[in-house]
Amino acid sequence: MIRLQEPWLTSPDTQAVLQALENAGAQALMVGGCVRNALLDYPVGDIDISTDATPDRVTQIVTAAGLRAVPTGIDHGTVTVVTQNTAFEVTTFRHDVETDGRRAVVSFATTVEEDAARRDFTMNALYARKDGTVVDPLGGLDDINTRKVRFIGTPSDRIREDYLRSLRYFRFHALYGDPENGFDTDALDGIAANLEGITQLSRERIGAEMMKLLAAPDPAPSVATMRQIGLLALCLPGADDTALGPLVHLESQAGLPPIALRRLAVIGGEDPMQALRLSKSQNRARGILRNEIGSTREAAELAYRHDVDTARDVALLRAASFGTPPPSDLEARITLGADAQFPIQAEDLMGQFSGPALGVRLKELEQAWISSDFQLDRYALMAL
Repeated sequence: MIRLQEPWLTSPDTQAVLQALENAGAQALMVGGCVRNALLDYPVGDIDISTDATPDRVTQIVTAAGLRAVPTGIDHGTVTVVTQNTAFEVTTFRHDVETDGRRAVVSFATTVEEDAARRDFTMNALYARKDGTVVDPLGGLDDINTRKVRFIGTPSDRIREDYLRSLRYFRFHALYGDPENGFDTDALDGIAANLEGITQLSRERIGAEMMKLLAAPDPAPSVATMRQIGLLALCLPGADDTALGPLVHLESQAGLPPIALRRLAVIGGEDPMQALRLSKSQNRARGILRNEIGSTREAAELAYRHDVDTARDVALLRAASFGTPPPSDLEARITLGADAQFPIQAEDLMGQFSGPALGVRLKELEQAWISSDFQLDRYALMAL
């Protein structure tokens, strides 16, 4: 018997919600990501609770216990229960009545087994009781131990319930899978057989999932496999992941955190703003990185014109794209450019230039200053 012993589990807030439900005769089990991550020794974020009590009954129970109930997802069986310090999503056991590949019509269920069967992966169908005892209806513990991402039941059936699960599979493999064991062949066969379903999804959902994947510590094997089976081209036409693996390696050497936009810049793609529904700010940042990969601006100028992070990112993107190491003096060059201040103001030139000519002259002098490695002072520049 496996029993979790986690601070979030034994906290008074968590125990208060579970105790209230159990005191009223309801089942109450923690489920999904919190249990999975605890078993894998990963950080735990949200704490989700499953119960056989209906949403109305959950509301009555927790209100009587002095807790606050917020009807955040009644149609899907979810009530957010708010304690003094924490919010918990409490969801009634469910089973799918009808699915169309994008959304499901659900009905309330009464057993853990029914609730588990409608989930996506076995490692997400693990539950824990109030005392931490793990409940494993579908063999998820074995898959946790071997770090195998496996669909529940027949992969095609799970995918046709929600085609986004094809993308989620690759994200979960990047986060939780064992890279030495590769990918589950049944999962890949199921995804390959249902590629057309991706076109039914909104670009917002595809974009959100792709950005989560690219933010994983090492998404390169997942993205490469997506390309091989044809999924990457459907999500981001024109993407080329050749330089993604080298970029991840360079990031690790430099001690940089994984940034999805940096990885997106190196794989390119046709109109990512539309394909992935990037925000304007995201697309602007991606565009700067993408454009500067092929520019002649070196690190100091990039730091001066943009910022330190952009200069460092571009250096790594160039190294990954062209197969060359980053400059040995990269950090010194970035610091030089970041600290540089152009010594000429528009007012200095107003006696000689005006209108558009003034702007042109300022740019000429600025470029001369940059070309001097930021060495020319105001007097030298004015004499040019």
